[in-house]
Amino acid sequence: MDSLVTMAQALGISVASGLNLYATVALVGLADRMGWIGPLPGALSAIDSVPVIAVAFLLYAIEFLATLVPGVASAWETAHSAIRPPAAAALAVATAWHGDATFVLLAALLGGGLALTTHTTKLGLRYAIDTSPEPVTNGVANIAELGVVASLAYFVWNHPFISLGVALAGLVLLMITVRMIWRAVRRVFTGRGRELTPSGW
Repeated sequence: MDSLVTMAQALGISVASGLNLYATVALVGLADRMGWIGPLPGALSAIDSVPVIAVAFLLYAIEFLATLVPGVASAWETAHSAIRPPAAAALAVATAWHGDATFVLLAALLGGGLALTTHTTKLGLRYAIDTSPEPVTNGVANIAELGVVASLAYFVWNHPFISLGVALAGLVLLMITVRMIWRAVRRVFTGRGRELTPSGW
């Protein structure tokens, strides 16, 4: 049972890292240091050090500001395709480090794959949002993302199975939403929407 709990926690932190790596590290480290969660399992306890938390918060602040700028947001998210999945796999490994080698390897494979899926879905959403040339939509997306990461970073240690289940359900819903948004955007740019206007009658 303990192994399943640890695996759920490892996958939960992977989902959060796929959304935003720096916010996940900063918030989990801070929450552990303040005694709101924990003790963190395995080697993950290392992230509650002040230097790690400070650097993570600094990188998150840079990311938050960068992703307010349309165009820059998409470029930033694209570049992080090479950062978030492997970093999430590393965090999953750190979470499961006290288990046997097979268990740790499974955590790495599943955590990295889940983070890649989460990040790719978010990337599609960010591309869709960036079709609007104003920072408000990006700002709303950033705040919503931070709320999801903060909730998952806290609850996955106290209710790992429920938190992971909700996170996976949310991921599926996000995939469907992104697909619907891209269909709408494609209709606008291909002119199909004109068929619904009086001028197209």
